[in-house]
Amino acid sequence: MPIITTADLYTHLYTDVLNEIIRNDSTIADKAISAAILETKMYLSRYDLVQLFGTDTTTPAVQDEFLKSLVKDIACWHLVRLSNAGIDYTTARTIYEDAINTLTAIKQGDVQPQGWPYADTKDETTPQGDNVAWSGQLKRENYF
Repeated sequence: MPIITTADLYTHLYTDVLNEIIRNDSTIADKAISAAILETKMYLSRYDLVQLFGTDTTTPAVQDEFLKSLVKDIACWHLVRLSNAGIDYTTARTIYEDAINTLTAIKQGDVQPQGWPYADTKDETTPQGDNVAWSGQLKRENYF
């Protein structure tokens, strides 16, 4: 079972507007939802995606309304690109970009959603606290 369904999109798009965009063909909305889920997963690879998103046969173990809202924002953008029937295109684009910026911040470790399980890392340690990145320069060798 996917994390959201077509009926869940009614919190972000009016029923009439959504029906006008998809023309009563739910497969269009299902494809937009699938694309939004895949796009969201690209940013969340360090988390346990099965617990966050579920599978085709199981529901997600973690019910997070914020994650659902991000997926809905992205799915709505995929639908609005088909037809912006009564929707401000600029506002829809801004909402999509805000969702992507939030996912980028989560990916980079700037923000950490509460209750999201990390992926099982058997050979590695689970990240503790903030992410740390470091680099250095090669040692300089002088020749005289």
